[in-house]
Amino acid sequence: MNSTLPVLYSFRRCPYAIRARLALKLAGIALEVREVTLRDKPAAMLALSPKGTVPVLQLPDGRVLEQSLDIMHWALGQADSEIWRMDDATGQALIALNDGAFKGLLDDYKYANPQSTHPAGHYRDEAVDLFIAPLNQRLSQTPYFLGEAAALADLAIVPFIRQFAGVNPGWFLAAPFPALRRWLDAWTHSALFVSIMPRLDPWQPGDPPTLL
Repeated sequence: MNSTLPVLYSFRRCPYAIRARLALKLAGIALEVREVTLRDKPAAMLALSPKGTVPVLQLPDGRVLEQSLDIMHWALGQADSEIWRMDDATGQALIALNDGAFKGLLDDYKYANPQSTHPAGHYRDEAVDLFIAPLNQRLSQTPYFLGEAAALADLAIVPFIRQFAGVNPGWFLAAPFPALRRWLDAWTHSALFVSIMPRLDPWQPGDPPTLL
């Protein structure tokens, strides 16, 4: 490990880790990324953060950031936090809804099975009413959630909408949410997004550094 670089413990598909990587890359912060296998979490990560979830960012001064939004705020604060409207009340409310009630419905939708209280479509429809349809309406008025420029809320939410769309791609493509699809496609096909989604082998102690 190059001790002058931050170290990020990450998992490629985790939406929380994705949004942390987006912010770090966008801010131009060089760092070492260590891909984690969730069923075999490295002892080095657990020593830093016993909660055992990703992302975890260890800074060169020894500080440890264990929450994705904290990592995003730190990263974008190194760049130009004003551009990203990190303290915007509307943006904060959207992120809170995403991380709270919507994430719960998303998990119920994605992992629904015959033993679930309701079929998958029930949770999907609740998620649509709560979050998906309002986001589509918002994006039918402006290209980003808070207006003409991307903000922290866009970065923080896009990995979760990507996950929602991926549960049943055919349904999502046919659903009446063209503005949300355009927004999602623009983000997920961007050079920024592609750059933070490489397929990496799980990190092992002694491996040479992999830079993000």
